[in-house]
Amino acid sequence: MHLYFLRHGEADWPNWKKSDDERPLTERGRKEMAKVAAFLRALEIELDQIISSPLPRASQTAKIVADKLKLKVREDSVLKPGFDISGLRHLIEKYPEQTLMVVGHEPDFTDVISDLTGARLKLSKAGLALVNLDTKGMDGRLLWLFPPKIAKTAVRS
Repeated sequence: MHLYFLRHGEADWPNWKKSDDERPLTERGRKEMAKVAAFLRALEIELDQIISSPLPRASQTAKIVADKLKLKVREDSVLKPGFDISGLRHLIEKYPEQTLMVVGHEPDFTDVISDLTGARLKLSKAGLALVNLDTKGMDGRLLWLFPPKIAKTAVRS
């Protein structure tokens, strides 16, 4: 199974007074995600499903990508902060497609990717990792890791 991990875009609001769970993307985050989405379209990424955390910053990120790739987004609360290997097992059972994109949060994605692959990494905001996953053994191999600045220079949206 190919599994894409996409961290939500920038959602830093210095004077944010509401719950952290309600933070939306910033305008800069939306623009950056549009470039990442255009980059994915240029790479001709083919996905069976996009599954997102229901938190606004993640679901907005997922929608930007889904719109560019002409897909729909499904939300799953297992992708909220606290996502781990058991949550990933749940997703794989629920969505047994061969190519999934999950959209969520740090440090969860870095921890899960590290657990699956043994790789040491940090997934930046709007960053994307591709893991080739053996779902039976829950062993994976990190195929690539893209920071969003690659999309900024590679594609003009």
